[in-house]
Amino acid sequence: MRGFVMILMIFDHASMSFDRNHLDSDSALYADAMTMALPAAEFFTRWMTHICAPTFVFLAGTALALSIARREARGSSAWSIDREILIRGAFIALLDPTVISLGLGRLSLGVLFAIGLSMMCMTVVRRSPDWVLLAFGVGWFVLGEWLTGLVWSPPGSASIPAALVIATSGDGALSIKYPVVPWLAMMSLGWVFGRHMTAYASGIARRSPAQVLFIAGLMALALFAAVRGLNGYGNMFLLRGNDSWQQWLHVSKYPPSLAYALLELGLMSLGLAAMLKLEPAIGVRRNGPLLVFGQTAMFYYLVHRLVFDATASWGGLLDFGTISATYGVGVVALLALYPLCRWYRGFKAAHAGSVLKYL
Repeated sequence: MRGFVMILMIFDHASMSFDRNHLDSDSALYADAMTMALPAAEFFTRWMTHICAPTFVFLAGTALALSIARREARGSSAWSIDREILIRGAFIALLDPTVISLGLGRLSLGVLFAIGLSMMCMTVVRRSPDWVLLAFGVGWFVLGEWLTGLVWSPPGSASIPAALVIATSGDGALSIKYPVVPWLAMMSLGWVFGRHMTAYASGIARRSPAQVLFIAGLMALALFAAVRGLNGYGNMFLLRGNDSWQQWLHVSKYPPSLAYALLELGLMSLGLAAMLKLEPAIGVRRNGPLLVFGQTAMFYYLVHRLVFDATASWGGLLDFGTISATYGVGVVALLALYPLCRWYRGFKAAHAGSVLKYL
């Protein structure tokens, strides 16, 4: 599943760098967000990649729960586990203001910064009972718009401290579109799912992970239709401007709304449930592109972001093309990344104890 969304992601990043008609106003931060034109091709290219960040963050929580369960079973101490999480989280968070910012030519505190800080926060929140983390994850998206409204009145930016935590800011040279708390809530939901997978494997839980995902996915999509249809609370102030399909799917990513979380986590849940059912039937190919990209996700992300951003910002190719350039560049990049990621996977395995374990 992670490999699948990594493939989708590259087309949004290609569009962000090279498509002069790129759409990224998925927020009430922008005054014209509810009335702006949403051309079908550009909008769908943008929309199909909305699933990427929630899936990546959710599965980061799931992977964290599974890896900690394995380490605890081997007798690792709580402090050694926390230290590993803190180092990994800090390393990921620092990639935005360093590597990504270098490519962009400006300071960036984006999705990696939010993921890294969320992971560091997990050293504390992971000690809570699963039901508490489930209540936090669900409760944030139910109440988050009300809490966000206390510090942010769009259109316009929130203050930097508020943007770091719950709102969003696009002022000046610093843009903060990934506040920590909503993405920590999403990671917490992934953690709870990972814990359920462990409980099912141990014979404690009765429903299989695929069944849980299927039921949760259907419920989430049904609630999305209700929230978006009512066109009020739950859309993070980004209301439908009309009844076109683009407006129905034009949900707030910055910060993530209840409608956004329901739609993207609902689609992810159904997709992952289908994959869990298919895998025993078709098996896993060690060098299949989805597996290769999924196993080298951070390396894949950094390489293509740095190349795209530097080529656009420093190479003078920013917004040089249209939607055709987006897909052309994306396909070429995927073809180049596949052998590179295969090589890196082997190189990393041969140096398992090095700093590469964080990539």
